[in-house]
Amino acid sequence: MEIEKVAAAFTALGQSTRLELVRSLLFAGPTGLSAGAIAAQLQVPPSSLSFHLRVLEQAGLIAATRQGRSLVYAVQIVVLRGLVGFLTDACCEGEPTRCGDLATLFQPATPRPTELPMPVFNVLFLCTHNSARSILAEALLNKIGKGQFHAFSAGSDPSPSGPLPEVISQLRALGHEVSALRSKSWQEFTGPDAPKMDFVITLCDILAGQTCPDFGDTVITGAWPLPDPMKFNGNAAERATLLNEVYAGLRRRLEAFSSLPIAALDKMALKVRLDELANPQTMTL
Repeated sequence: MEIEKVAAAFTALGQSTRLELVRSLLFAGPTGLSAGAIAAQLQVPPSSLSFHLRVLEQAGLIAATRQGRSLVYAVQIVVLRGLVGFLTDACCEGEPTRCGDLATLFQPATPRPTELPMPVFNVLFLCTHNSARSILAEALLNKIGKGQFHAFSAGSDPSPSGPLPEVISQLRALGHEVSALRSKSWQEFTGPDAPKMDFVITLCDILAGQTCPDFGDTVITGAWPLPDPMKFNGNAAERATLLNEVYAGLRRRLEAFSSLPIAALDKMALKVRLDELANPQTMTL
């Protein structure tokens, strides 16, 4: 880390309330705490808490993610690890073994042996009718992220006639496997025998006015609103153009998503990255 950033981080931590705040967030883990929960724990007035949160954010020690109407804060473990690493880098004149356990406390975790298989992440895409956007996303990610991701799709009100024929035709023409694609209810993924999801991504603003099922506390959720191909107007050529735009927009997002260092990021950091992908102009890796 640059010495200016290290100095700024230690300056931010050099105040009792902020130090207690960081300790509380460390105890909460990657799920973090809302501003209200932090204020209740530390018994700090909201105005004072906002100031301390801002100082810690500016130093890069914590990050906020919006969940509904609340901001949830979590510690940036990588930054804290970097602070300790900065101090121990030159430990005992380059002989860290003379420092006892200090130099090893925050060393990076031992890399996973190459012979062990990498984890496969399950991703569920949701839209209202599960006939176009979510079908496209399922097919795309299963092709782009083969070996790393297993994609599924469902809807709150699945189409009884199945996926749009033009969607299936487009996917087939672009070399995607389409034989298993079908419109299905999201209830298929809520039972005890359903595959456990790691990510759930909605592709429309409103899922038929229904509340999304609870897929568990460990699931990372995101929303990438896209236009509904079922509502496209115009002639066949215009509809094909619009469908191609939806396909291209999903492909850009999913290529960026599949490139994320998922195993190296905590839950809050992944949530931030997932939300960034909602706007292609703000995509960062």
